[in-house]
Amino acid sequence: MRIQQLSELLEYIADCRLSMGKLYGRLHRNADSARVKLMLEYFQQHEKHVHDTLIDYIDGAPKRMLDTWFKHVVFEDFLKRCEQTILPASMTEDQVLELHLSLEHRLLTLLEKTANSCATNEIKSALQDLVRVAKTQQQRLVHSSLRMDDI
Repeated sequence: MRIQQLSELLEYIADCRLSMGKLYGRLHRNADSARVKLMLEYFQQHEKHVHDTLIDYIDGAPKRMLDTWFKHVVFEDFLKRCEQTILPASMTEDQVLELHLSLEHRLLTLLEKTANSCATNEIKSALQDLVRVAKTQQQRLVHSSLRMDDI
């Protein structure tokens, strides 16, 4: 997928989050383990929250910033990746966490690469802030997932 404007990038990332949530919902329906189902529900809620937060960010961002153009920003068909991802019904918590971190890493890498290619410091800083917030949320999510082992 070729991304040309910042608004397209952010909307695509938001769509990717929804797609991840749908993936977790689909995996939830097929999972055997109650603990895995709980984890998938948590991830699904997390992705909905991240999506909604990104949409709010887009709605509040200055138009001149959202209209910023990029050259050479190309990304895989992430939505298709989510649609085609499968795990066995016997999936483990570790497999689900590994999948989540892999998908999350792809999205964060896209944001980081785009930030590094920005011509203006304002856009670069905004994207780096999004990456920083996402990484912090990711750490919290991992810690919460690991705490599920204590239940």
